[in-house]
Amino acid sequence: MDRYCNEPALAGVRSHSVTLAVMDSDGVNPSDVAATLVQTAEKRTTSLGSIDQNNRSIGSTIAKVIIPDHDPDASIELAEGVTTGWDPRMLRNYLRLGSGLVLLAFVLCHLTAHSLLLVSFDQAEAALHILMYPWRTATGTTILLFALLAHFSNALWSIYVRRYLRLSRWEWWQLGLGLCVPLLLMLHVTSTRIAESLLGVTSHYNSVLIVQWVLSPWLGVLQATAVLTVWTHACIGIHFWLRTKVWYIRWRALFVALGLLLPTLALSGYVTAGNQVLRAATNPDYAKLSLENSNLTAQKRSEILHIARFGSATYFGFVLLPFVGRVVRSWLYRRRRRPLLSHSSGRTFPILPGATVLETLRENGIPHASVCGGRARCTTCRILVTKGLDKLPEPSGPEARALARIGATPGMRLACQICPTTDISVMPLLAADAGASEGTVRGGLEGREQLITVLFVDLRDSTTLGEAKMPYDLLYILNQFFQEMTKALDATNGHYAHFAGDGLMALYGLDTKDPATGATDAMLGAREMLARVAQLNSRLRGDLSQPLRIGIGIHFGAAIVGAMGPPKMQFITAIGDTVNTCARLEHLSKEYDCAVIMSRRAAEMAGLNVKGRKLHQAPVSGRAQTVEFYTMKTLADLRV
Repeated sequence: MDRYCNEPALAGVRSHSVTLAVMDSDGVNPSDVAATLVQTAEKRTTSLGSIDQNNRSIGSTIAKVIIPDHDPDASIELAEGVTTGWDPRMLRNYLRLGSGLVLLAFVLCHLTAHSLLLVSFDQAEAALHILMYPWRTATGTTILLFALLAHFSNALWSIYVRRYLRLSRWEWWQLGLGLCVPLLLMLHVTSTRIAESLLGVTSHYNSVLIVQWVLSPWLGVLQATAVLTVWTHACIGIHFWLRTKVWYIRWRALFVALGLLLPTLALSGYVTAGNQVLRAATNPDYAKLSLENSNLTAQKRSEILHIARFGSATYFGFVLLPFVGRVVRSWLYRRRRRPLLSHSSGRTFPILPGATVLETLRENGIPHASVCGGRARCTTCRILVTKGLDKLPEPSGPEARALARIGATPGMRLACQICPTTDISVMPLLAADAGASEGTVRGGLEGREQLITVLFVDLRDSTTLGEAKMPYDLLYILNQFFQEMTKALDATNGHYAHFAGDGLMALYGLDTKDPATGATDAMLGAREMLARVAQLNSRLRGDLSQPLRIGIGIHFGAAIVGAMGPPKMQFITAIGDTVNTCARLEHLSKEYDCAVIMSRRAAEMAGLNVKGRKLHQAPVSGRAQTVEFYTMKTLADLRV
């Protein structure tokens, strides 16, 4: 069982010299930080789920991933001190999302009609009339204009409100493409909807295509570029909105297919119709009659161009406003003393007034996770505030909801939402390259020290069993064995933490306020395992040359608990001296020819009746002190 005992570098966090130096400079006691992390056991409400015993093999059971399916209709229990009242950031998030979806619906109607140009002009005109009718009503126009202004204003505000413009690549693409959209569409909107209202022009596919393909071919290229820009901007927004949803991974292929199909059909229809107009324009009267029917004279085309230029100049002015505001603000901020941000890496940076922790870290070249781009959706930017927590306002709005969703622990905040006004020290809780799946990890499972009870169980003489059985017979027996062990864990509040060959490791007391409860449950779990092995022997007596025997080790103590393992295959387990000692106890059960060995600490916590029992001692590799334990051979010995 020594294969369980390798400790990764996470175990050395509390002994990391730089981290301890930062804590010391901030006047923070490492023991206090550890105590805070231990308290997270009382706050966490994680659900470890149940095992499908009929349809899953034991192999899938032990690979239980820490990402639970989130029920959007389920109630969220708020952490202490957390409020979810409305605030400007939440309103802004909803306005950005709502206005974006309204504009996307308008674009979908347009592109659907353009796709029908592959069939005929008449079909496309009829579809355009039907699809555009709701948008041409007073209510539809008002909603569309409000969505456009809200989305554009939000983009400008996002530029101004950021203290630093160090964005991720996808954020730059989304922002840049979004700012290009009004410029690319300015002339098209002016020549259609505005010209219809102000100049009495009637827009039809024929007249629009004649202008863009015959009179000014460069407009055709501009129109195609605008379609691709709008669609790419929308797809980036949709993807980074939905990728934090658990169900999105199952439907992403469908979204990709639709995202490629619709613009392809729309542009194909546009090119097909443009070529038809070019062929028809060989007749000199075709273009002239079409433009006359639309009341689109040369003078009105000149007026349309003048309006478009004025609109573009006005747009440039609005876009420059947030940048001018940033320059003025920076000049004012340089005249003030700035608070300092201390990072667990040992580096310290000044914080601009109003800047978030995430912005400050990015500006100073410190990698930090943020899948959603700082919108309080993914929680991958979570941090532990080790100094200055009492000077921060309580979580509210989007941050409060996000922290409640993951069962945030004391001191945990989102780096993208807090704007410190005094000195602060922080420690990141997830890796800088964490993905959307890591954002669903429950609070406290990023790695913390906790008092737990560890149980190891090993199947005796499995090598001999393997030599006597065919491979599929051996796998059948092992799967039956692990299924029974899993049932025993489920019945006694245990968590299946690790699996290897013929043994497993389980954790007790992950969710209990009183650590002693975990020790009691572990003792009950050992009783249940022994009883189920006896039942399994009875059921398989015709297939076994000798009864199955197990050895169990139980130990109580502090261990580092968290989600570990390769990306997308992480599971909740524990590492540390407590785990090593428990593995040693399970190994000693062979030498003492007993079914269960329970350490003295675990026995005391569980209230085991030790009257008349001999207290044994044994050395543990890597430890100067010996471990004291009791041995038990039968179910009757495991009594309180």
